[in-house]
Amino acid sequence: MLRLAPALQRLTDWDAAACLRVNRISRRPWPRRLFRAVSRLGDGVFWYALLLALAVGGGGERGPAAALQLALTGLACTALYKWLKGRTARPRPYAVRPDIVCAAAPLDRFSFPSGHTLHAVGFTVVALAHYPALAPLLVPFTVLVALSRPALGLHYPSDVLAGAALGALVACLSLLIAPV
Repeated sequence: MLRLAPALQRLTDWDAAACLRVNRISRRPWPRRLFRAVSRLGDGVFWYALLLALAVGGGGERGPAAALQLALTGLACTALYKWLKGRTARPRPYAVRPDIVCAAAPLDRFSFPSGHTLHAVGFTVVALAHYPALAPLLVPFTVLVALSRPALGLHYPSDVLAGAALGALVACLSLLIAPV
């Protein structure tokens, strides 16, 4: 167990240093505006618009079914990330390190996992299972959402990686329960 401590410290140090490097991007006006806009859309607006578009114009019965699966996946993602945030209570990077700048208002106090990334990956995986042609829109948007979190000083890279893994897991479980 004692050998684990130095490895965990190296991982923690790497995480903070990587966060700082990515966070420096948001100190320039145009990347800060871009990442703030992407983050704001990732709060739910983009995903609600996608749900509505699929429910209304998604092609017969397929659209509403895809929208329902996305909505249920989103609810599962929300429940999981709220539970984890409450249990881990990891402070946000800007709250711990004065050299990391908070460039957008956080939705809550805690950092782990990134709920934006969790939802973005979860929604993207399910949506692409139904509509693979949406990949040129959804994949870049999801990558930008993930990058926005450390760029804005709101999450460590490990929060984002955990969010992505958990979002993929929830989406895969959703697709196992209700295959396309």
